[in-house]
Amino acid sequence: MFDFKYFTPTKVIFGKDTEGRVAELIKEFGGTKVLIHYGGGSVVRSGLLKRVTDTLDAAGIAYVTLGGAVPNPHLSLVYEGIELCKKEGVDFLLGVGGGSAIDSAKAIGYGVANGGDVWDFYDRKRTATGCLPLGVILTIAATGSEMSDSSVITKEEGLIKRGYSSDYGRPKFAILNPDLTKTMPDYQTASGCTDIMMHTMERYFTNGGNMEITDALAEGLLRTVKKNAIILRDDPQNDAARAEVMWAGSLSHNGLTGCGNDGGDWMTHKLEHELGGLYDVAHGAGLAAIWGSWARYVYKDCLHRFRRFAVNVMDVEERGGDEEIALCGIEAMEEFYRSIHMPTNLRELGVNPTEEELALMAKKCAIGVGGAMGSAKVLNEQDMLNIYRASM
Repeated sequence: MFDFKYFTPTKVIFGKDTEGRVAELIKEFGGTKVLIHYGGGSVVRSGLLKRVTDTLDAAGIAYVTLGGAVPNPHLSLVYEGIELCKKEGVDFLLGVGGGSAIDSAKAIGYGVANGGDVWDFYDRKRTATGCLPLGVILTIAATGSEMSDSSVITKEEGLIKRGYSSDYGRPKFAILNPDLTKTMPDYQTASGCTDIMMHTMERYFTNGGNMEITDALAEGLLRTVKKNAIILRDDPQNDAARAEVMWAGSLSHNGLTGCGNDGGDWMTHKLEHELGGLYDVAHGAGLAAIWGSWARYVYKDCLHRFRRFAVNVMDVEERGGDEEIALCGIEAMEEFYRSIHMPTNLRELGVNPTEEELALMAKKCAIGVGGAMGSAKVLNEQDMLNIYRASM
């Protein structure tokens, strides 16, 4: 076990119709002029945006709006949001939507609070010293950004996707109404479940420090999402399953399932970031497409964890040697992905990179992680290229 800091300052309001409390929460945290940042038309079509603005109007809270956040949110919109906040004197941000809108709102908050070029933080050139306070109304259970310190942005020039983490970016409050996730397409629901599981799996497959209680929490979360992803595949309107998955999404990425270890591996995420940057694929689907190839490449260096995962999460029988059990666990995970219509390789994801594009992704990934990275196994640029090739 390693020493750790566990910091989760986000106030969570969970349940039906909880978006109606948004005005009181903004006032509680000192907001007087709000930027409402959201994504595409679903927030408008569902009537959620109007319910939010009506609530703010009734409470006498001034606001401006900025839509247009897309999957793999763009730096150009972040710049637009920063300028809008400065022009309008915004002192509070409200992200309405999924991880893209929330991540984009965090980046806007960094840009307003720190000045200079906000991309410097994502490019590892500067460290943020603050962030404009923000709250969240979540409509997609996936990224866990509603309670995490993380934000991922894509710079259109060069198609570079990078993440930045800072406790300053943790939302002040998160409104979680599972009913708001019911309008998601089935593919996005499955992609979200995959992303939720991966946030815990990244912290699980480590070679540095473990705690029995943390492992039990992680394994319980993984089993719960796996079970409820199947329920939602067959019954997308299931209230209980929607609630389970939504809460799991928050717990998967607020640090809880990594307490006591070395911080996690995160290379599947880093490898996927280059896929998302180059091909604009759904993040969870990209993770599913790359995970099996990563797992087979590293499992021998982290055999004790892969064996435990196989038995405790994937219900693999303890027959044969440790390697056989570990490989059966990897195969069972890929079978689960296929059962919820997620890809298990790049062609199933719908992309077919050339050798030059594979090499470019590996090079950009290595640059993004500072040369080499990983806990299950430290990977360098050649390793990354090998995994990309295997994922074809």
